[in-house]
Amino acid sequence: MSQQKKKGLAGLRDRLNALCPEREIFLRSGGEVKFIRISRRAQIIGAGLLSAALIGWGGVTVAMLANSAEIDAQRAALAREGRSVAKAADKVAGYRKSVEALAQELEARQDFMDDLYRAHFGDDGKDAGADLIGAEKDDARTVKKSATLHTRISMAPEAAPLVRLEQRQRRFAQLLTRAVERRSDKAAAAIRSFGLNPETLARTAARAQGGPFVPWKGEKGAMSGELEHLADAMSRMEFLERSLLAIPSGQPTAAPMMTSSYGYRRDPFNGHAAFHAGIDFPGRYGQPINAAAAGRVTYVGQRQGYGNVVEVEHGNGLMTRYAHLSGFVVRTGARIARGDTIGRMGSTGRSTGTHLHFEVRLNGQPINPRRFLEARTDALQTQRIATARVADLGGRG
Repeated sequence: MSQQKKKGLAGLRDRLNALCPEREIFLRSGGEVKFIRISRRAQIIGAGLLSAALIGWGGVTVAMLANSAEIDAQRAALAREGRSVAKAADKVAGYRKSVEALAQELEARQDFMDDLYRAHFGDDGKDAGADLIGAEKDDARTVKKSATLHTRISMAPEAAPLVRLEQRQRRFAQLLTRAVERRSDKAAAAIRSFGLNPETLARTAARAQGGPFVPWKGEKGAMSGELEHLADAMSRMEFLERSLLAIPSGQPTAAPMMTSSYGYRRDPFNGHAAFHAGIDFPGRYGQPINAAAAGRVTYVGQRQGYGNVVEVEHGNGLMTRYAHLSGFVVRTGARIARGDTIGRMGSTGRSTGTHLHFEVRLNGQPINPRRFLEARTDALQTQRIATARVADLGGRG
């Protein structure tokens, strides 16, 4: 091994001697010749120094490249963090906008429900509308959430109270709608008990509408399906209850009996078969005659066979006629309430004695008044509830 090592060192030395032989450099200057001798040792040392310098420069270059790469990586990380922060900020801004949008929608919906309730039950409705809804209860048919809006704000904890409020508003709208529908059904049943068709009356009332088109000023989206159904139910209740109020169910006079019924009878003057279009109530001369329902006086004067007459229109094609009067208390065009005195009992026209001839006509055709004067108790109770609501509205208008 030592001999091989010696041979290896000797071979290396020989190669270095061959690469770096002693050199002499001649310089001529001013006629003189000088030479510089560079030894083998000096060449080897110079080569080593140059190699060390190259290696050092290479190391510095590699270190600088590595440092630059690290800086680029840090910059990239900072850029990613900046984008993440910006994205989070955008998300927070989006949450805030969604919460604000939901708050505006809830406010508009609440305003709509307040206006709708106030329009049908007055400022508080405590007298006429207190029977609608009791304590709020959970309902199996609670409306589904607004998916799009709730998806946008599902990650915003500050929106949770608004979401719960929205659900309560929707549930209340449903409960109120069903309560109004039940009330409308009672009004419809009361109308049927008078022998009239409630849907026909409601359609007649619905046709009598008009006015300029003024778009609703509420926020877009606040008029949800629940509120549209509630508005429709309120409108139907309004039509039916006002139609119920137009039915002449009040007694036109204090007379305790009737002397002649509606329909077939023998004429009191000639004894022939005749059709009697109303009911006759006997009484004392000058006895007060009262309106059987609220309405507008459309005729005050004389008609052939009837003598002195007062006619009152109640809406939906209903009209009452009070005949054989001795005097008038109202004028044409006057608005009257149920029970208001409109005339005095007499015996004018084709009459055999002091009495009131009372007629009810629907679209100009006579119908039997007895069904209105002998209304069921539940129908009259429903009519009184409707009267209280409308009177409350009139007092606050």
